[in-house]
Amino acid sequence: MTINLFIPCFIDQFYPETAMNTVKVLERAGVEVNYNPDQTCCGRFAYHAGFVEEAKALGDKFLDEFCGERPVVSPAASCVSFIRKRYPELFFNTANHLNVKKLEKNVFELTDFLVNVLHYDDFGAEFPHKVTYHDSCSAQRGLGLGAEARQLLSKVKGLELVEMKQLDLCCGGEFTFAMNHEEVSMGMASHKVRNAMNTGAEYIVSTDMSCLMHQKGYIDANGLSMKVIHIVDILAKGC
Repeated sequence: MTINLFIPCFIDQFYPETAMNTVKVLERAGVEVNYNPDQTCCGRFAYHAGFVEEAKALGDKFLDEFCGERPVVSPAASCVSFIRKRYPELFFNTANHLNVKKLEKNVFELTDFLVNVLHYDDFGAEFPHKVTYHDSCSAQRGLGLGAEARQLLSKVKGLELVEMKQLDLCCGGEFTFAMNHEEVSMGMASHKVRNAMNTGAEYIVSTDMSCLMHQKGYIDANGLSMKVIHIVDILAKGC
């Protein structure tokens, strides 16, 4: 099987190793990865900032690059949820309406694709640490995911998963919200990180690097010992 890999702009710019590890994990699962270097942003940040026409322009570009028969896979639940949930609104009754209908059934968050499409969950990874898992709003509410990541983590040798309280609590990490409502956003991050620390875990793991970026900002600003890591960076330790 060949897939088209979508790497969100914030991972491309700030966490390129996570992007490379996504390729390693998919190839380990027997997938041929096609990456279009001209890809940019899906339009999520423009949309949430209120720039709807700019978001549509980016969406048109995304559809040109990714609308086809191949599955589109991404290591960001937030972007996948945006494409599935908002593109039908943005492109309703437009020339791209049918392309959106095709794409929304063919775009997958990474853990969803590994577990529910490929049925591949053991990468032989080792990670001898205690971790807690952060369910992002986009994964949990937008895509109905969470069990998939936990299934993958259960196969990692030496890893101990401990659940934090208030699993459905938002961390406040949506970029536009965080910029416009900084005090509220950081208060939400504080609550989430403190819940994670109370488990005794060393790492917060998630499928959403945007959430982890936000939480790391709070951790670093307060000199805390907690660390964050994307799930693919753990799985790739077996590749």
